[in-house]
Amino acid sequence: MASTITISKKQVIKDSGVVVLPLKEYERLVRNSVPTYYLEGKEAEELDKLVEEGLKEYKKGKTKTIKSLSELD
Repeated sequence: MASTITISKKQVIKDSGVVVLPLKEYERLVRNSVPTYYLEGKEAEELDKLVEEGLKEYKKGKTKTIKSLSELD
């Protein structure tokens, strides 16, 4: 089944071009656009301890939900 797509020339000029690609390719590009970082050694251990401490405080009810950093004491 053939489909017709109409693209405004003014919009293409305004946006400096248009890219058309398959959905799977777009999804692959999105997945790969955010870098993944892996910590090792001391950095990883420190982060693990920080997360563990934060989760303990959360379970004890020592945390609060804020909408802005200005709400911190």
